[in-house]
Amino acid sequence: MKTHVQNLSLTFLIIILTATTVHSLTLSTSSRWIVSPATGDRYKLRCVNWVGHLHTMVPEGLHKQPLNAIASHISSTGFNCVRLTWPTYMFTRPNYSSLTVAQSLDQWSLGSAKAGMARNNPSLLDVGVWDAQKAVIDGLGAMDIMVVLDNHVSLPKWCCGGDDGNGFFGDEFFEPGEWLQGLTAVATRYLGNPTVVGMSMRNELRGPRQNPNDWYKYMQQGAEAIHRANPDVLVIVSGLSFDTNLGFLKNRPLEANVTNKLVYEAHWYSFGNPTEKWLYQTNGYCGNVTQWFLGQSGFLSSGPSPFPLFLSEFGLDQTGGNEAQNRYLGCLLGLVAERDLDWAWWALQGSYMLREGKVDAGEDYGVLDFNWESVRNSSILKKLQLIQQITQDPKSNNPSYQIMYHPQSGQCVQSNQHLVYLANCQNWSRWSYDKNGGPIKLMDSTTPSCLYAAGDGLPVVFSDDCSGQQSVWTLVSGSKFHIAAKDKQGSLLCLDWDSSSSGISIVTKKCLCLGNDARDVPMCVENPQRQWFKFVPSNK
Repeated sequence: MKTHVQNLSLTFLIIILTATTVHSLTLSTSSRWIVSPATGDRYKLRCVNWVGHLHTMVPEGLHKQPLNAIASHISSTGFNCVRLTWPTYMFTRPNYSSLTVAQSLDQWSLGSAKAGMARNNPSLLDVGVWDAQKAVIDGLGAMDIMVVLDNHVSLPKWCCGGDDGNGFFGDEFFEPGEWLQGLTAVATRYLGNPTVVGMSMRNELRGPRQNPNDWYKYMQQGAEAIHRANPDVLVIVSGLSFDTNLGFLKNRPLEANVTNKLVYEAHWYSFGNPTEKWLYQTNGYCGNVTQWFLGQSGFLSSGPSPFPLFLSEFGLDQTGGNEAQNRYLGCLLGLVAERDLDWAWWALQGSYMLREGKVDAGEDYGVLDFNWESVRNSSILKKLQLIQQITQDPKSNNPSYQIMYHPQSGQCVQSNQHLVYLANCQNWSRWSYDKNGGPIKLMDSTTPSCLYAAGDGLPVVFSDDCSGQQSVWTLVSGSKFHIAAKDKQGSLLCLDWDSSSSGISIVTKKCLCLGNDARDVPMCVENPQRQWFKFVPSNK
């Protein structure tokens, strides 16, 4: 078995180091979209984060599985891109850059990881850490997976703390000149490599030194340094406060000479959110945090002069036990789907060689399990199926319509003109909903096409009555995810899908966590997300 794995790994490494990369792709920006400059076709980043910035400077998991197996997992789970992290010192300081993979593992006494590398990727053991990174990039390219290189830290270590010395320009390990040197080195190294389509200048700027004036100064220098060295790649710009704040751009734009290459990035986690807010005030709190995100970062993707916005980190505990995080994810997915944002899930890795002093540490946020053998939680990936697709095409001349998306299940509302039900989002029905307080019509229907609230607990049906109170639908609750109409008695009913039932049909039921006035109640122990539906605009 050992010989077989070694031969496979050696063969794969030879292929990726000597063959022409499978795809050739240079990306640019047009308004708020990332596009091919040759055709103008939109290209959506649907990425997963893969850590390579920790102590060893070797991408995690190579001691657990062969590189080609990991790349295959990434492709088969619907990702077309990896946000691959790297530390500055790996490219600026000889005592880091001169190490081979074996020497780096030995330096941290990682004998078990070294033995695993010898079994799974033996050809990488004696190459330098630079070459190991390139082998990973070329291995991903061989599977037609793009790479965004993210400068995560300077000193190789776990990120991120407010006082870890890696947070902002002038911190102990974050000297601006050396940072520019590292960006230039990496941009130069991957000039002409079509797999590397973008470079993120710095992850999660933070700490007591952070301020907008230095941000403008150094982000302009960093963007232009990358662009001079490698004019092909997208230049991705992060914000302040752990990449949650770009609000200062409302008053003053970033002036950087990187025409049609500038992308902004943001992060959105539930860290710091009060658990009780998500559990007992789910509707209103979702509305509040959504408005916070739009005010801090999301505004960049709309307005008269929009930019592409890359949600480069979001995620949750995939063991499934954190109910507050589960509700956060449904809230976030509604906005990501509505805006059709580019994104990167945190994270790929199911474990680490060494993290914060712990050898062979597990990662509950990882798509893959501890041994990198299989998907940890397939239900999470199911929730991503709509946002893994392009729903808004800047070149399309098709009329606009709405997709009805159910974030909790990850499914879309479909109809066969008789039954209204949830099914996977590989296909969807096209709906018309022109205004809040109007009818919901099934487009291209040859029969009565307006959704009709037949009664509490009954399946929603179609009617040719498109103006009565049972066919007039309003977005209610603080989340704006509840879609409600009134029954014959004037009582408010919401679209509902109960996963505990054996049926797949959409029904109408009493609105969860809302009073008779259609406002959120102050405290609710029920989970309203089974009644959350989002209108997602599309022209595909």
